[in-house]
Amino acid sequence: MKKLINDPRHVVREMLEGYVAANPALAMMDEFHVVLRSDLPEEPAQRPVAVISGGGSGHEPAHAGYVGEGMLSAAVVGDVFTSPSVDAVLAAILATAGPAGAVLIVKNYTGDRLNFGLTAELASQQGIPTAIIVVADDVALRDTVARDRRRGIAGTVLVHKMAGAAAARGDPLDRVAEIARSAASHVVTMGVGLGSCTVPAAGRAGFELGPDEIELGLGIHGEKGVARGRLPPVDELVDRMLEPLLSELAVSSRQPVALLVNGLGATTAMELAIVTRRALATLTERGVTVERVWTGNFMTALEMPGCSLSLLPLDEERQELLDHATTAPAWPGNGRTGQVKHVVAPQLTPTAADAAAEGPLSPTMRGVVSRIAAALDAAEPRLTALDSHAGDGDLGASMMRGAEALRALADGSYETPQRLLRDIGESLRRSIAGSSGPLYAAALLRASHILTGIERPTDAQWLDAFEGAIAALQDIGGARPGDRTMLDALVPASLAWRQNGWLAGASAAETAAAATASMRPRMGRAAYLGDRAMGQPDGGAVAVAIWLKAIEEALA
Repeated sequence: MKKLINDPRHVVREMLEGYVAANPALAMMDEFHVVLRSDLPEEPAQRPVAVISGGGSGHEPAHAGYVGEGMLSAAVVGDVFTSPSVDAVLAAILATAGPAGAVLIVKNYTGDRLNFGLTAELASQQGIPTAIIVVADDVALRDTVARDRRRGIAGTVLVHKMAGAAAARGDPLDRVAEIARSAASHVVTMGVGLGSCTVPAAGRAGFELGPDEIELGLGIHGEKGVARGRLPPVDELVDRMLEPLLSELAVSSRQPVALLVNGLGATTAMELAIVTRRALATLTERGVTVERVWTGNFMTALEMPGCSLSLLPLDEERQELLDHATTAPAWPGNGRTGQVKHVVAPQLTPTAADAAAEGPLSPTMRGVVSRIAAALDAAEPRLTALDSHAGDGDLGASMMRGAEALRALADGSYETPQRLLRDIGESLRRSIAGSSGPLYAAALLRASHILTGIERPTDAQWLDAFEGAIAALQDIGGARPGDRTMLDALVPASLAWRQNGWLAGASAAETAAAATASMRPRMGRAAYLGDRAMGQPDGGAVAVAIWLKAIEEALA
């Protein structure tokens, strides 16, 4: 287990201290793990209805992230995945509420219900009328337990928002409670986990999953789901998650809803955006109008990979409350949606008509290009492994995209060597990500220019074009021989070609690429690793040797 912590016994306190230190509108209690607004009136009679929530820690940014004007008055935080104590909840009520009363928003877990419920009784006896709102939004349990026995998960955040907004506009206790209770009874959530999480005090994962397994319908405490299955493509998975949500809501055609796409802690923003894309598309196809959408980490389970989807039917008042301003640091904004706008890209370079004219070298050039594409495809595992050793591991995939671009060249591209090199350069520039695409494009465009008007270049003219391409790489990339780059295969190839002919050049590239394993990198991502990058040859140099060898084999 690797976590950025000191003592597992102190993680909650130290977390809250850091959070409050970075948010001056918040304060915290000395004796209890309670975060509260720092701007509340000192006189209890002047305080509006207090909205308080909480539960175990490990769900960040819940619950402290939702403390602020227009949302929670206080958050009461227990140990990791453990309900806070009655004393802590009561302290939060006394510090933030007055005669106007308090609304306690509780996720449907036994410990939370008991501790918050008992505290409500104690607060009422001290003259603070207190209402309890229990959120049980987990539809995964709909075939397992009664509705009032389901777990409370990410949909709770939407209840926080509406209750806090109602209190901020001055609604009385009964009305704030009614709004929160109504939202809690209608919000539905479905979660999926791609792996487990590690509680700091336990030091080990709660369960194990195979490489292609998922837990469908899980909660927020590192527990297993209601079913285990294979990991399908994300579009299929999102549709499976939405099905019980829509069935539970039984929303009418064009019914407006709010959508919350919640990460469980280890899911990247990239993945959550892909989930959001599919959820919006599917809901639209089903006739559901998504008026508000939020994507991000709202209620997590430590570092669990996975996500949940929450839906809440909207009316005019709910939309108004969701749109109400708040200073809570973790609330992302109004979530307004709009139709995706597509803009047609301008024509960057004029494209000649695809005249399928044949030149004297057209058949030969087709054979060479075909052999290069096949060689790059076959080398993908090797190039990926080499690039993973010293870079970001994308070289193999980039070269496969380059191979695909080569196979997609138009017939007219093979008319002359000049046009072929130009078209390959333009194609690779568009298809290969990172630095490889523009580097290859610059080299090929320079070589193309050197062969302008030459239908059947001599061996010397091909060599001039090859050396021109190398010069372009040095000009645009700044690398030199010895920096452990593709140049360390290209330059020896050109020298051997000039001295002993083309076949010697291809062989020299292969030998030189292997020798880069003992070079200390001075350019690119590998340079950041220093000596740690040594021991394996440079992936870019090996790729050069691969396509030069393919040319040799095609010409043979």
